Amino acid sequence: MSEIIKTYLDHPSTVTVKLPAGATDTHVHIFGPNNKFPFAESRGFTPEDAPKETLFALHKKLGIDRCVIVNTLLHGFDNSVVEDAMRAAEGRYLGIALTPVDPSDAELKRLALAGFRGLRFHFMPGYKIDYTPEQVISLTRRLEPLGMHLQLQLHGMYAKELMPLLKQSAVPVVMDHMGRVDATLGMEHKHFQDFCRLLELPGFIVKVSGIDRIDTQVPYERGITFARHLVTTYPDRCVWGSDWPHPNHTHIPDDAELVNALAQIAPEPALLQQLMVDNPQKLYRFSA
Repeated sequence: MSEIIKTYLDHPSTVTVKLPAGATDTHVHIFGPNNKFPFAESRGFTPEDAPKETLFALHKKLGIDRCVIVNTLLHGFDNSVVEDAMRAAEGRYLGIALTPVDPSDAELKRLALAGFRGLRFHFMPGYKIDYTPEQVISLTRRLEPLGMHLQLQLHGMYAKELMPLLKQSAVPVVMDHMGRVDATLGMEHKHFQDFCRLLELPGFIVKVSGIDRIDTQVPYERGITFARHLVTTYPDRCVWGSDWPHPNHTHIPDDAELVNALAQIAPEPALLQQLMVDNPQKLYRFSA
């Protein structure tokens, strides 16, 4: 792991879309700095540091006012890197934590009081996990009284199989990156259609992030088409995220270009307001 992997552009281009006040990026990560917040020994790669100061400066340039920081396997179950950033942002940034499937009641309460709004788990091909879907759903009963939700990186190929179980969640289920489907297969492909069936159920929400992951060809026309379909079909079920600093990716996307794509994803002012402000406020409960 001696190689340091670059994960973000130092100088994004210019934003041409005017975002509404309170615009929210609901999916970013922070890496280190490693000398203060060490990376987990079990990590799969070593990224360059992507600290809170860099994120704050990027959001200022992009016109983003609020944010949700998602802890990653690079820091394991140590959520302190996210807590540090939340304290520095004084309520404008909230968090999603990583924990074992059986955290203590005291730790769950501590995380909720610190500003974490949910816990994240993965059901992705190639991911090694030491928990079952049944264990994750059972945990949601303990999240409900704390006002926390379940966040899943759930590949669309598992949507149909897991639907009967996911419907039993006691809390909202927020799904990352449009199901990580392959946009080149088209919107009629079963993986995406099965994923959309989840959004027709109460309590399911999608992050229309990752246009650059489901379609790696700039300017991400197919990814934009998928995102626009979700936003226009399920306008009250969508939030947006940049996924900065873009770990485990095929390339380093330009964050300003991802923001500019919102002009096509949510082409009407009311849709943009709902996607970027109203829906995230309802889900994450930012303080005034």
